[in-house]
Amino acid sequence: MQKAKVRKVSTDTLISNLPEERKEQLCASLGNVELTLLYKASVHGYKASAFHQRCDRQGPTFLVAYNHSGYIFGGYTSVDYAQSGREIKDEEAFLFSFTSGTSSYIKINSGYNARYDDAGGPNFGQQLYFCYNNQPVVHYQGGNAFSVNTSSVYGNDTRLSECEVYKVEQEPEDSVEEKPWRNVQWTPERRAELMEMIRNHKPLMRSVSRVRILMIGPVGAGKSSFFNSINSIFTGHVTNKAMSGSAGTSLTVQFRTYPVNDGREGKPLPFVLCDTMGLEEQSGAGLDIEDISSILQGHVPDRYKFNPMAPFQPDEQKSSRPASLQEKIHCVVYVIDATKISLMSDKLQEKLASIRRKVNSLGIAQIVLMTKVDEACPLVEENLQSVYVSSYIKSKVQEVSSGLGVPVSCVLPLKNYSQELELELNCDVLLLTALQQMLRFADDYFDDIRPVEGNPK
Repeated sequence: MQKAKVRKVSTDTLISNLPEERKEQLCASLGNVELTLLYKASVHGYKASAFHQRCDRQGPTFLVAYNHSGYIFGGYTSVDYAQSGREIKDEEAFLFSFTSGTSSYIKINSGYNARYDDAGGPNFGQQLYFCYNNQPVVHYQGGNAFSVNTSSVYGNDTRLSECEVYKVEQEPEDSVEEKPWRNVQWTPERRAELMEMIRNHKPLMRSVSRVRILMIGPVGAGKSSFFNSINSIFTGHVTNKAMSGSAGTSLTVQFRTYPVNDGREGKPLPFVLCDTMGLEEQSGAGLDIEDISSILQGHVPDRYKFNPMAPFQPDEQKSSRPASLQEKIHCVVYVIDATKISLMSDKLQEKLASIRRKVNSLGIAQIVLMTKVDEACPLVEENLQSVYVSSYIKSKVQEVSSGLGVPVSCVLPLKNYSQELELELNCDVLLLTALQQMLRFADDYFDDIRPVEGNPK
């Protein structure tokens, strides 16, 4: 896969409305391309004649529409607009929609025409008509070319605030074929090997039987889903023991410690995943920094119910003695949604920075999981093995590394199980590789504290 490039778009001083993050995602969906803005309805008018004057015979194009509800949506066609009066077959055509940090792509269904190429306004599948009747509206007419849910594509808000068309141009091919920026073996043998290494892992400290891994991240990033995914792999089918979803506020309201067994009746594996309430940007909501400090030091019991208005107060008798190493956290994992990295608020970034400072002061190992990589990059959605040849995913890994102040090697892109009914090899390999790294990082922490823990009191 070639590296995606975005060119600053300007034709006759036209100014693009498309946010940089979304430009990058659209370019990543096609590979090594540049975008040039051809048509802007607020400048040239919503008439079909103005659209065709600017866009006919320009090669592949993106149509990007904006509505009053904040949706950015549209479609790609690889075939020229030419007012030919013909049905256009285009297997590369697709629709897309972006809203509130989420993204979706809808491919053309097999055997259907992508659009009707007439003198009217642009359409996709003769289902979605943009600038309909020369007005700032989108019109849905039904049909089967694309599996469209108008609620999810544009929130059923048909009023357009803008409509743009971009010419898509391929960059010259690189002289050297791009190599994966991380090497992964996508084989059943590698999955089995990873599972066996995890089963047989023995923490470096003899006083610790199981590594305690704390998951921290914004609401909806995928903390609980990661536990469910790991549990699914070792159970042998997709499970959903921990509540997970995409609600606006945290579904996890208790501190939960989740051991994982090797099969439904098997022995416990040598780690425990600790789930917390999601981070929220406003004060008095989500997980409190003081709560995290108490969790790290082993004072918070399983099933403790968080109160965002009042941090955890340890029992006086228990707080008088330090927690054992077995009760403390040995590795902290930050869970970040790949589709929302550039959209993370300053307040949320400040919270994460405060947590990082606390974790650093305790010397605890840290790692970052970058989830939902399939939603962030269409090439990865098509084939998860593309994750380590995707220049877009690589740029997001570097962005996370810079933003959180962790080495690039500590940022692991992956996909949790969410809507799947069956386990999938590529997904398992990424998940197990991440878990193995957590166990290794915990051993680094044990190695650092061994001389301290070993000193006589």
